[in-house]
Amino acid sequence: MISHDAFAVEPWCLRETSLHLDVLAQTESVFALSNGHIGWRGNLDEGEPHGLPGSYLNGVHEVHPLPYAEAGYGYPESGQTVINVTNGKIIRLLVDDEPFDLRYGQLRSHERVLDLRGGFLYRTCDWTSPSGVTVRVRSTRLVSLTQRSIAAICYEVEPLNAKVRLVVQSELVANEQLPQVTGDPRVSAALESPLEPEEHYSQGMRMRLVHCTAASGLRVAAATDHTVQGPPATQVSSESMEDVGRLTVTCELAPGETLRLEKLVAYGWSAVRSLPAVRDQVEAAIAAARSTTWQGLLDEQRGYLDDFWACADVEIDGDEEIQQAVRFALFHVLQAGARAERRAIPAKGLTGSGYDGHSFWDTEGFVLPLLTHTAPDSVAEALRWRQSTLPTARERARQLGLKGAAFPWRTIDGQECSGYWPAGTAAFHVNADIAHAAALYVSTAGDEEFERDTGVELLVETARLWQSLGHHDPHGRFHIDGVTGPDEYSPVADDNVYTNLLAQENLRNAASAVERHEQQAAALGVDDEEAAAWRDAAEAMTLPYNSALRVHEQSADFTRHQVWDFAHTRPDQYPLLLHFPYFDLYRKQVVKQADLVFAMFIRGDAFEEEQKARNFEYYEPLTVRDSSLSACIQGIVAAEVGHLRLAFDYLSEAALMDLYDLENNTRDGLHIASLAGTWLTLVAGFGGMRHADGTLCFAPRLPEKLGRLAFTVQVLRRRLRVEITGSTATYTLLDGAPLEIRHCGQAVTVSSKSPQSRPLTLPTTRPEPEPPPGRRPAHRE
Repeated sequence: MISHDAFAVEPWCLRETSLHLDVLAQTESVFALSNGHIGWRGNLDEGEPHGLPGSYLNGVHEVHPLPYAEAGYGYPESGQTVINVTNGKIIRLLVDDEPFDLRYGQLRSHERVLDLRGGFLYRTCDWTSPSGVTVRVRSTRLVSLTQRSIAAICYEVEPLNAKVRLVVQSELVANEQLPQVTGDPRVSAALESPLEPEEHYSQGMRMRLVHCTAASGLRVAAATDHTVQGPPATQVSSESMEDVGRLTVTCELAPGETLRLEKLVAYGWSAVRSLPAVRDQVEAAIAAARSTTWQGLLDEQRGYLDDFWACADVEIDGDEEIQQAVRFALFHVLQAGARAERRAIPAKGLTGSGYDGHSFWDTEGFVLPLLTHTAPDSVAEALRWRQSTLPTARERARQLGLKGAAFPWRTIDGQECSGYWPAGTAAFHVNADIAHAAALYVSTAGDEEFERDTGVELLVETARLWQSLGHHDPHGRFHIDGVTGPDEYSPVADDNVYTNLLAQENLRNAASAVERHEQQAAALGVDDEEAAAWRDAAEAMTLPYNSALRVHEQSADFTRHQVWDFAHTRPDQYPLLLHFPYFDLYRKQVVKQADLVFAMFIRGDAFEEEQKARNFEYYEPLTVRDSSLSACIQGIVAAEVGHLRLAFDYLSEAALMDLYDLENNTRDGLHIASLAGTWLTLVAGFGGMRHADGTLCFAPRLPEKLGRLAFTVQVLRRRLRVEITGSTATYTLLDGAPLEIRHCGQAVTVSSKSPQSRPLTLPTTRPEPEPPPGRRPAHRE
């Protein structure tokens, strides 16, 4: 994308200087606007041409049957897929009866700008119709971060060379025709016209459509209101039908005159509220937005983002593309979770329909650690959503013969939606990922109320799962067998180290939490014996280790397996899962994505420094990165063990995943976890940030390509700024009481009046391990 001639590299925006239809679908993803509740893809205002139309509401989905060649006990019966809800973006234009369509006439100029500070998408273009009339169209679009039910557009038309008759049609459109997005005809049928009409209304400049999904039973309302500024003779009318609401504005303009349309769009949905209640909800949202005014919405948006960037900005000297990319990443991760408010954060956010709109463990593993330090309130809401799905997770555990809760591998509303159990049901580590995110949030934000009301319950029910899933052998060692770790090429394995280490942490944190919150523990039925059993299991947790090779096993006997034949695997045969049978992958030493290496990052306390280096050197030649989740983790650990050039190349891959469309699927939506991984690689990799017993620890080191790295993180409701140059790290507390941190193992107390500078400790120089043939990340010049 930004390597395309149409894109410019700038520090605070993404600018497209000309329109190219060959990357239109990708631009719709990168120019998407969202607040975690509403998502609008960056489709052109007039709706066509398009790659994939997309208007989404977090949690609104349709269900469909899951296919199985053979029935099996415990298989999920239904899948869930995000649906395209009522489109309020469309504003069509006719110029002297010629439709404003960029495929016809002459497009003289076209520019779009995603403003990362202002939080809006700006577009301007000059177009000459087939009859020779030239007009300038300007539009500004936002999805409000302060009024979560509201999106808005300001649309202006100005003739440049002649008097012209204009017709502008501002629409609400339900059940848009979409490209077929799945090969399963049952899914396609469920999504073809998912919204059944219940009510339509129009009067003056206001319109409203209310629909209900056929199978999932969700009621969706969309309403719009307008302000029109034009010549005195401007005419306005409105109409509505079951799937369309339309405001039509007609006027004649001379050069120098402008027609301006301000459009407010409100969305609401519910699985339980009545039609009048949902209708009134969107009408109230429109009323609030009208009182704010268009300019007020812009001002609120900028104020919200000013506060965010003051707590989250990352500055880089030495690579302008990575500087742009990390701010792009932060902006989109914020959009994914800012106002989700007890809804999931999907793997694509609300930027596209990829992965059917499902949420995975990516949220807790990648996205929430970033938001914990930059927008902590959104983390509490995301984890409260997990808590709200506990009844479903408890039922799933009972179905599997387990205690506690078994959270789903992929879901929209809490039901398991994975029809492939080796990579789905068996990936129990999602439970520990949730528990880890909850504990990290509490220790970083100091939110005791959250721990009491939400954290304890999450920790208890996940700990109960591990206690029932694992077992003690005759020697007293605790094993967790038959599970899938992050590496989906090694499923249903025994004693996966990542799973075991996070389960160990989960069990310990649960035992500590019930000690601190006896009342909550009693309400959940936890007694001293159960808490003691958790501690015993944690202390006896098995971590497979090959003493001959002097490396940890990814799972029991992993290093005994035959190594994949990398030398005879062609570059066009990656990703391997699309070209080789799972049977072959599952019995070989080949790693889809960082697994044992991820464990060394997230539970670094369980490994000695020399073990980390040897483990990384062993697993690097086996890891093919057939997942976008891998590069950032490999980059973090590469930086820790001293391979700084390799770490920088992995940073570049994570950062440019969507801006370069590296996996050729950005059209389906952004890779939100890889975007979050950009921040993780910079802050945890080159900044060396870790958590130890509630204390932030840093071991900074910079690659040669970067002259300076500076970032701000929130901790215990304070803002800490870290600035790293080639030889020094400086820590500045921007507000709040003095804070104790650790720099390269030494305690440092930082106050707002006394910044602290310390010399860097450079890592040991080691021979760089070689990734699998053809899978080395692109070296960044």
